[in-house]
Amino acid sequence: MSATVGSALAWWARTQPEQTAIVVDGESLDYQGYEAWSSRVAVHLRDAGIVPGDRVGLLAENSLPWSAMALGIIKAGAVLVPLNSRFKPAELRKVADDAGLARVIASDAVVAVAREAAGMGAPYEVTAFADVVGLRDAEPDPATDAFRVDREPTDPIAVLFTSGSTGRSKGVVLTNQSLLSIVFEASLTEEGFRQGSTSLLVLPLAFTPGLVWGVLMTTVLGGTIVIEKDLVPGRAVRLMEEHRVQAVFGVPLIFDAFSRTPEFAEADLSSLRTAIVGGAAVPVPLLEAYAAKGVTLRQIYGMTEAGGVATATLRHEAKDHPATCGYGSIFTELKIVDADGQEVGPDEEGEILIKGPGVTPGYWGDPETTAEVITADGWLRSGDIGRKDADGRIAFADRLKDLIITGGINVSPIEIERVLMGLDGVAEVSVIPAKDEKFGETPAAIITPSSPDLTAADVVAHCEQQLSDYKVPRYVVLREDPLPRLPSGKIAKPQIKQDYADVHVDFDKVR
Repeated sequence: MSATVGSALAWWARTQPEQTAIVVDGESLDYQGYEAWSSRVAVHLRDAGIVPGDRVGLLAENSLPWSAMALGIIKAGAVLVPLNSRFKPAELRKVADDAGLARVIASDAVVAVAREAAGMGAPYEVTAFADVVGLRDAEPDPATDAFRVDREPTDPIAVLFTSGSTGRSKGVVLTNQSLLSIVFEASLTEEGFRQGSTSLLVLPLAFTPGLVWGVLMTTVLGGTIVIEKDLVPGRAVRLMEEHRVQAVFGVPLIFDAFSRTPEFAEADLSSLRTAIVGGAAVPVPLLEAYAAKGVTLRQIYGMTEAGGVATATLRHEAKDHPATCGYGSIFTELKIVDADGQEVGPDEEGEILIKGPGVTPGYWGDPETTAEVITADGWLRSGDIGRKDADGRIAFADRLKDLIITGGINVSPIEIERVLMGLDGVAEVSVIPAKDEKFGETPAAIITPSSPDLTAADVVAHCEQQLSDYKVPRYVVLREDPLPRLPSGKIAKPQIKQDYADVHVDFDKVR
């Protein structure tokens, strides 16, 4: 079966062997080396007893070997399970049990975590980077250096465990067929991914942006990916200019950090064909800062179950419709439905449903949840609230489960957060429900200020100017530390809810 990510890598290794595939910290790997190294890893796994269909975890920070290990796992016919390098042993143990891991390849920095977790339940084998990194410099062998096991298009090649923004982690299945559909659709649209494209990644490789839109997208298209180990904004801006990067993606926090560097003011960013932003609303001043550099920031809506990006604002509409996320895509449809599954009218809120070739076939080992989330006719229930305007543009409103119900009225935390992000002195904010004897729940705003002068009274006054009374927070917490975030860059709302579960006890009402 030739329609696989492995066959794409083999093609580029044959036709452009010296083309740079990956750059990390100034060190690069060309396609010939990428093909040989990943094939040698696949042979190593085969010789260690891995058979097609086995799940193999990859526990490592962003690095040059990460991509070779990931492709090696896939080329062995195994199912890649990317693992968060920040996992504690108990967290890794949970994923190991859910995925049924047979082996974990771990970087030297975290191999002790992998071994400790292996002893906490059903055992799995551990391979340290030290055992496979040296394969890069092994003697050439035509048979070994082109080895791969191609599976059927609909067989799983990876399982991505969601980062848990809803508090529950699920293993999202990715197949060659769904991956190639994502790549094909992206190459036809304004996303800027083309044969030979160069992308910059400042997010973890182990999650959907890094694996799907970073490593696998680049590999299939024969492009170059510049990977940063950590977010150092000024350096990232320099890399965009140095490598003539065409595509970059991330959350607004990342693009804001770029824009605040001295390097940004001087950089030539004319190579950027697309800059896609997700995970939170994009402030208008941020859009304007990039527009002044000739770069259009495009709001996206998506989820791991839909390949990461289901829709993006059209380039020519980004300025006039900054709060919307486009109309879907060439092959991907979105609709808004009520509780009975019936489509709602323009500007009416309901659940967002997604249908397209990049939608996952389901959750690993969880047919019950798969049946709950994916309808019989193939629509993915997102669990998100949205609406369409009269012309069909999608706007994300909130998570279904994140609604605050105060006095029987639904309140969207994101609506309050957007208002507060427009207040000078607010760096970050998360709005959560607080228990209330009178109303059941009431909004509580957890804020990291950017100014020491910000007060709770300022917050209330600002909200009272723009929001109905029942939406104005009755609790305001000003904290010194940044808000906790998930590896994807999103604010970790479940953790904030847990940390401030007793906000109604520990803090006084401000109104």
